[in-house]
Amino acid sequence: MKLLRKLITLLLVLAMIGVGTLFALQNQAPVPLDVLVYTFSPQSLALWVLGAFALGGLVGMLVSSAIMVRLRASLGASRRQLEKTRLELAKLRDDKPAAGAA
Repeated sequence: MKLLRKLITLLLVLAMIGVGTLFALQNQAPVPLDVLVYTFSPQSLALWVLGAFALGGLVGMLVSSAIMVRLRASLGASRRQLEKTRLELAKLRDDKPAAGAA
């Protein structure tokens, strides 16, 4: 099963590289990029689009990593609180007087 997953991943990566190459070859017209206060020199349209795609992927991975770190910290705190509560419950059960004892 792992071999099949690796093979499918490899095929998808190769397909994406092929599509990116074809896209770059079809979109070679130089286009300037204007971002509010600065205008970048004209580069191929494919470079701008693929660069934006890659930058978006990186930003997405960074944001999801930050969220995962925060969730793992929260999970650790919840587990510590659960263990504390279990210990307190066990202590309360042990301290309870026997039923029917007078």
